[in-house]
This record gives sequence, C-alpha cells and structure tokens, in this order.
Amino acid sequence: MADGVAFIDGEYMPAHEVKIPLFDLGFTRGDAVYDTVSVWKGRFFRLDDHVARFLRSCAGARLTCPHPPAELKRILAECVHRAGLEDAYVQMIVTRGEFASTTNRDPRQCRNRFVGYAIPYVWIVRPERQEIGIDLAIVDNRRTPTEAIDPRVKNFNWMDLQRGLFEALDRGSDMAVLCTPAGYLAEGPGFNLFLVKDGALWTPRGNVLEGITRQTVLDLAGEVGIPAHQSDLPPDALRTAEEAFLSSTAGGIMPVSRVNGKPLGAGRPGPVTTRFRTLYWSKREDGWRGTAVKDLLA
Repeated sequence: MADGVAFIDGEYMPAHEVKIPLFDLGFTRGDAVYDTVSVWKGRFFRLDDHVARFLRSCAGARLTCPHPPAELKRILAECVHRAGLEDAYVQMIVTRGEFASTTNRDPRQCRNRFVGYAIPYVWIVRPERQEIGIDLAIVDNRRTPTEAIDPRVKNFNWMDLQRGLFEALDRGSDMAVLCTPAGYLAEGPGFNLFLVKDGALWTPRGNVLEGITRQTVLDLAGEVGIPAHQSDLPPDALRTAEEAFLSSTAGGIMPVSRVNGKPLGAGRPGPVTTRFRTLYWSKREDGWRGTAVKDLLA
C-alpha cells in the first residue's frame, strides 16, 4: 500500500479505495474541516500544533471529531506505518455526515464522520522548480469575506481559491494569490505569502489561514533576528518587494521569482528566501519539532 493508506469507519485500507457516501454533506455541501501534517524522515512536524488547530476547526464548524487527540495521533501514525512511508502528506478530515432522513434536514443531528490518510509527500512547487522560483499572479478574484467563512477554520470551501487558480493558469502563471474584499493581499490555494523588503519579513494578516508553516517562518525569524510583521499589504507591496516566498506544509518555503509575468527583484530566489528555505529543511532533517511515527504506535 505504498501509494497510501486511509482510515475510515474504523478500518484501514488502500487510500484509493476510500469512498464517501453520496449524501454526506461533506461532499454535497463542502461541510467539512481538515488539517494536513507532514512526515519527514519518519517524524511528524509540529503534530501537536496541527491536531490542536484541527480540533479548533471542528469546534468552529460545530463538528465533533470522534477520536480524542491521543487516539487521533495513533491513527495517523498507523496510516503512515502501514503505507511504509518515510516522507508523507497526512490529512485528517471530519465531514458533517448525512441527514437523519430526507425529511429531517437538521445538521445538528448528523453523525459526523472521520477520515484520515497518509500518502507520499506532496509538493505544491516541485523542488527543482523551487531552485528558480515561480511566477505568482495577483488575481482579480477575491477571497471569501471572513464574515461569511472564517479562514482560521480550515475548510473545503475552496471555490474562491480554485477560481483564482484558474485565472492564474489561464494567464500563464504558476500560482495565484488572492486579495481580501477590501483589496489587500491575502493568501493562495494552500499557502501563505511572505514578502521581503528593507531587511524585514512581511505577511498578510487579514482573511488568511494562520498556517503552521507560516508560524514556523515567524519563529525562525525570531531565532535569526530578522524583523517580521503581520500587516495589511496592498498588491503593490508584492510588486515592489525585493523577494517573496510561499509557505505551506506541502512544500515548505517556496521562492517567487516573478509576479504577473515580470521579474521580482533580481528575478531569482533571493538571499533571505534562500536562507529561510535552507534553515527550514536543515532543521527538519535534524528532527526539530518532530514526533517519531514509531513512538506513537505503542
């Protein structure tokens, strides 16, 4: 089962065999929350932080995870172990489940469903492409207002992000960053954004998921003494930045070398981005903030 293992309804199985019922509201209405944690060299990264955020997302969406934290971690570790993976992309999901009947459409009475899986590690931007950086488009499509869907609740309502991605790809760019309804930079499909200017880091503060990798960059900035700010940033802040990079569980720290088809800074990954990317992966290699998969299986 090297292509991945999943856990659903109390059973482990090959990930590609998992089926969600047609009438699960997670499918029909996108009524589900999730979180993604990575495993590198046999160690989960910041697992407790991911589990805590996942449970906050459940609470924010009025969903209940049927497994307490310790059992949840063991299930995820078992998926990784059974898949035989040293480097893995691991996801935990809770869906709303199904209505009690076709005439009882009270979501409070749905039995929530948990799904977990582990597959080979996923890269938003392949390592070889990270060496030269990507072309990031500032798209016209806006992020869903925070008042409608709280982005801190990690959810599958991705229509705004998907529309932005289509827009970027149609323009010939690699990836999209969306703005808030007020016009400030927000985030993109599965990643947070960082800018480098005047020796400091800047990251959008509004209408974004508070990413674990985003927090890791802020933590590393504190370690190396580089000022880091969370702020409302207009699109021109990205266009005129010296450097920019994306942060995500799926890929770590990923350089941006072009914005809307035009070179950013020197048109290649800059020294600050390279420093953070190297530091992030070297610390991951050393087991920083790691939890060994094997230690969770007892």
